[in-house]
Amino acid sequence: MQATYALNTGAPFLSAATLRDAGAELDTGEMLAAMDNAWADIRSGIAFGSKAVLSLPEEDFWRDGAVADRKEEFADERLGWKLSCLYSVNERYGGVKIIGANAFNRQLGLPRSTSTIVLMEKKTLRVITVMDGTGISARRTGSYATMVMDAFCRRDRPVSVLLFGTGPTARAVVECLGFRCADRIGKLAIQGRSIDRVLQFIEAIDFPNRLDIQPAEETSLAESDFIITATNARTPIFAGDALARDAVSLHLGGDEVPESYLQRVLRTGLVVCDDLRTVSHRNSQSIALHFSRRGLSLDEVGPLLGLHDLTMAGAPPARHKGPVCVTCVGLPMLDLYAAQATYEKYCRRTALDQR
Repeated sequence: MQATYALNTGAPFLSAATLRDAGAELDTGEMLAAMDNAWADIRSGIAFGSKAVLSLPEEDFWRDGAVADRKEEFADERLGWKLSCLYSVNERYGGVKIIGANAFNRQLGLPRSTSTIVLMEKKTLRVITVMDGTGISARRTGSYATMVMDAFCRRDRPVSVLLFGTGPTARAVVECLGFRCADRIGKLAIQGRSIDRVLQFIEAIDFPNRLDIQPAEETSLAESDFIITATNARTPIFAGDALARDAVSLHLGGDEVPESYLQRVLRTGLVVCDDLRTVSHRNSQSIALHFSRRGLSLDEVGPLLGLHDLTMAGAPPARHKGPVCVTCVGLPMLDLYAAQATYEKYCRRTALDQR
């Protein structure tokens, strides 16, 4: 199999099509196994990294006359126009993921977010390969749902799940939950911007699925044990008192959670971040903004208030009565382990082809 080459280094560029044709895309079990390895190494200190984000002002985008008349279409949705760089290392590899994102891209028939991953040998930090990371990125984010469900959702009866979102991350959430947690889920309801989007989302599921997936109803929010938000909403997407008192929520989007809900969880429940420092530094999600709007810093105040960090040794904490709110900004180490597993599978597959 012939790959194109990038950066004048002899390093192959592995497009999504190249990986697919080689049979090197990770199946769901392989992706979740890579994420399990990542979390074990993160908590032991073997894998570490950081993230930098350059957010661009929406007013600059809408100033362009070619798109200005489309602004009203995004009244309820953030553009999320940003350039991000996630970098990390583990025992063998280094990795950098570059992300370009703008919700307007969908109007052009493009993904909202496009990722490119550079995988390097750790000692020399020479490039080994460059790969299309768009699909990899969405699927690693979906894996958060299985970890949170395993850690915090009740086991004495079937769990009712409500998922806000119909994009690639929402698809990955369904895929991961269906693979690892199907026996524990009673119903999975989908809430989208319109019923048509929800029905299209459900109809497009083309992976093995044992879940009872239905469009959300008016009662779904109050009746759900586990609520997952994977949206780009500009404002909160549910009322603060609409969730069951002991519901678990996982937030994969931005500022989409009402202040009153966060105040209740801070007072009576458990607040968790995948990484307090990174969530605080990014300052784009509801829990970080809850403090920064008051002139406080999440990473400074959080430990004093008993907020938990999933990267710490021994995490996650034991579940107790009351609500649980988990915010995940997306750790660069997860991308590194997903890219490593993909590259190594590609090498095995192409070596077999050559034989």
